[in-house]
Amino acid sequence: MIVTEITMKAFEDGLHRTKSVILPFGSVEEHGLHLPLGTDTFHAYELAKSTASLRPVFVMPPVWYGLCRSTSQHPGTVGITSQSLRVVVMDICKSLYRQGLRNFVLISGHAGGTHMATILDSADTLMEELPDASFAVLSILDLISALPEGMVETKGDSHAGEVETSLVMYLKPDLVSGTSPREFPEFPRYILVRNKRRYWPGGVWGDPSKSSSEKGKLILEKEAELLAELIDKMESLKEE
Repeated sequence: MIVTEITMKAFEDGLHRTKSVILPFGSVEEHGLHLPLGTDTFHAYELAKSTASLRPVFVMPPVWYGLCRSTSQHPGTVGITSQSLRVVVMDICKSLYRQGLRNFVLISGHAGGTHMATILDSADTLMEELPDASFAVLSILDLISALPEGMVETKGDSHAGEVETSLVMYLKPDLVSGTSPREFPEFPRYILVRNKRRYWPGGVWGDPSKSSSEKGKLILEKEAELLAELIDKMESLKEE
């Protein structure tokens, strides 16, 4: 059930079928020279909708802004602070709880470490405040790591590389502008840097040349299966 496309009555009726909801998170962030700034959000939202075709589940509209540290100096990246992200997570989930939802799947197409830690910490706090609420917090990279061996050719692919390029080629081919060179940036370990673009000039983490629309379709289908299985597990644990 895509929340923005159903009526008040349909929402109320839907609560008799499921108490589970997917809240997708994304970002407005550079994705190399070839992918749109909304790549993370497109990925998370389309995945949520695909999962809803497999299981009865509510799908919320995506949260477009995320916490972007490593790409903050690249053209087009527009981020928010951890404090802002925390408020957004807390407020939306509390409102959904008041509406009768109990199982919250927070899936992020943007997998930055600080971004994910903020969502996870917010969910932990919410569990203390909301009786009978369950939370799952994961990023697209968690699902990619669970894909069958061989589906992704590029080891360590994570940003604007093989996977994301394949997905955008499948979902929104008109938004792909050529390609970008293979790139695997290396930041100094433990040391914070001021000039982030010096260590990550191209904005790619992976190999876009390995991408295809067919691969994007297969990846999205498998991710949806994995997310549906996670929802099944959440709901079964609540019943025990």
